[in-house]
Amino acid sequence: MGKFIKLLLPVIIIGLLVACQSGNKQKAATEKKPNIVIIYLDDLGYGDLSSYGATELVTPNIDALANGGVRFTNAYATSSTCTPSRYGLLTGEYPWRNKNAKILPGSAPLLIDTSQMTIPKMLKSQGYHTGIVGKWHLGLGTGDVDWNQRVVPGPNELGFDDAYIMAATQDRVPTVYINNGYVDNLDPNDPIEISYKQNFEGEPTGKENPELLSLKWHHGHNNSIINGIPRIGFMKGGETAKWSDVDMADHFLGKAQEYLKAHKNEPFFLYYAMQQPHVPRTPHPRFEGKSGMGPRGDVILEADWCIGEFMKTLREEELLENTLIVFTSDNGPVLNDGYHDDAVEKNGVHTPSGTLRGGKYSLFEAGTRVPFITFWKGEIEPRVSDALICQIDLISSIAALVDIEMRGPDSENILNTFIGEHNVGREELIIEATSRTAFRKGDWIMIPPYKGPAVNKYVNIELGNSLKYQLYNLKEDIGQKNNLADSNKEKLNEMIVRFEAVRGKDYSNIEKIELK
Repeated sequence: MGKFIKLLLPVIIIGLLVACQSGNKQKAATEKKPNIVIIYLDDLGYGDLSSYGATELVTPNIDALANGGVRFTNAYATSSTCTPSRYGLLTGEYPWRNKNAKILPGSAPLLIDTSQMTIPKMLKSQGYHTGIVGKWHLGLGTGDVDWNQRVVPGPNELGFDDAYIMAATQDRVPTVYINNGYVDNLDPNDPIEISYKQNFEGEPTGKENPELLSLKWHHGHNNSIINGIPRIGFMKGGETAKWSDVDMADHFLGKAQEYLKAHKNEPFFLYYAMQQPHVPRTPHPRFEGKSGMGPRGDVILEADWCIGEFMKTLREEELLENTLIVFTSDNGPVLNDGYHDDAVEKNGVHTPSGTLRGGKYSLFEAGTRVPFITFWKGEIEPRVSDALICQIDLISSIAALVDIEMRGPDSENILNTFIGEHNVGREELIIEATSRTAFRKGDWIMIPPYKGPAVNKYVNIELGNSLKYQLYNLKEDIGQKNNLADSNKEKLNEMIVRFEAVRGKDYSNIEKIELK
């Protein structure tokens, strides 16, 4: 027996050493900080992806994320327009709490106070390198920006180490890229001038010079002409700094790929804010006509390709297994949003809003319910989740992921739901559309009465305005066809009481209409 033990002892010791080494590897893997990427599209609707039911558009690269991660069917942006949604995403605060959180002109001052906590600021405190590539639209500077000097404050002052952005949107001036506060490729001998009040003498506009346009305006977009496209606002100078619209998607993709390669050896957070399918829709010639649905369909295919190339870079740089990817959109869809680009004429049977009612600018579901996918190779098991979640919950959930005791003002820690470990989301949510708010709780949504047009005639979208309360059971009536406010007064009153407790009674931009 003693001889047997002597023979067995080396085997036991080797086994213990191997187990110990394996345990250390597991511990090291657990303790390694995961990279975090948010891919944020612009005006992408709930029904615009084949993984969300689209039959006329095929989006294989986004579908790969959906099929390999958690595809949420009950996820919301905070708002039905871009600036407030981006505010809520980065701060974890309802944008209706900030009276200035509305669609901003390109000359607006920085909307987020530099003292506020943001996702990048939080992660930077934990040793992360932080970057943004793409659309900003949260204001810059303190007002009366001199675009020929460093523009501060901006993303860098909110926690981003690297910021390569457009100031506002593709349809607004200035039509230049900004690299950490400086206009990229600016010739100091050709300074930029920007105004949202009046044109500069001698400068052509879309309204006065239609013969210069390659893309005709429909409403609102008839000021300075850049690359044959009329914009919102007036601009003079900065010729060498002006972007090429058809190359924008490639340009931002290249910057995002460069960021991954430059910071692959440290934990990083990248906010990749894509411009598609916002107007003006300017697909690269490689994608022009590919969808058969006009430029809007083409730029969705272009965005899908960009995401495929981005994922390929993550794979090649061996980053996939340690990177949490969040894919979503800032608000719901719109077809005609200011230009004659055949979005309506060539849409065919495609339904950008899916089975939902409304769209961008709307308090109905299609305004704020958006595609939302989380993907983390080897960590997240594929599944579909109907948990109620919102983009404002990202800051608190990411804090939990990196072991920080912190919550955003209106944000909830639902990390386990985001990574697919259970299916419990938030209980209630306030959504917003152009300063109007509505209340979601459980399967129910209540829209208070608002004066104003029922339909935005320019974009042909139902806004949700009515002089009566609206109450819908979304589990039974996702298309919001059956208003139950009159037939279920008990549930309506319950929703109103709770809504006013959270939102406050002064929630309307009109006089209060009493419940009858």
